[in-house]
Amino acid sequence: MSKSLKRKIQTITCILSAAFIIYGINRGEMEVVLNKAVNICLECIGLG
Repeated sequence: MSKSLKRKIQTITCILSAAFIIYGINRGEMEVVLNKAVNICLECIGLG
């Protein structure tokens, strides 16, 4: 694979990743993910 093709794929992947992160934040998914993470951590530690 040539360097320029690899660089283009990396750039496109980075842009798509940022777009999906922004989309998730706008949908309010940050709170959902945080709540799930807290629940999993509390179950593993045994505090919950």
